Amino acid sequence: MAAVFRQLFVDFFSTIVFLVVYAATGDILIATGVAIAGAIGQFIRARIKQQKLDIMTWASLGLVIVLGSATLLTKDPRFVLIKPSIAHFAIGAIMLRKGWMLRYLPPIVQENIPHLVTIAGYAWAVLMFVLGIGVIVFAMIGDVKLWAFYVTVIAIGAKVLAFAIQYVVFRITITRKLRAAAALAEEQATLAV
Repeated sequence: MAAVFRQLFVDFFSTIVFLVVYAATGDILIATGVAIAGAIGQFIRARIKQQKLDIMTWASLGLVIVLGSATLLTKDPRFVLIKPSIAHFAIGAIMLRKGWMLRYLPPIVQENIPHLVTIAGYAWAVLMFVLGIGVIVFAMIGDVKLWAFYVTVIAIGAKVLAFAIQYVVFRITITRKLRAAAALAEEQATLAV
């Protein structure tokens, strides 16, 4: 789990830097400039450490530079504010692959409810697309504080809530299935005697 959070931090580093600097200064241009510098610094650090850079790292760097530069040139924060939506759309597209979630789940889930896991995987994809659209909507409104609230509270809260719902549904479904199988086995054993 720590590795997942570490990867999320790496993927959203420039957005986090942008939010922190904007909260401290209230200046979009300074926040954007520092976010671009942070993304470039993160990239240079990874290259110095000879870390393998995946497509998401390259895409994130490109987006930060292009959208951040557009923000600096036009003084319009909406360019840099839409960046998280692109990440949501990319992740949502990956989640459209059937069974993507199975490798992340314990064997008891894989063995008992693979059909439900597939449905949950598609539900996660839909959630990512909806959250990405929400990021764009709040970016277009132009209120950075409202956008920051959406990105940090609403989007993260929706993912935590979805995870909790998924956990409860999976647990209840597996428990019922295992109890029904145990009851059937007991009934068959009683009839055999």
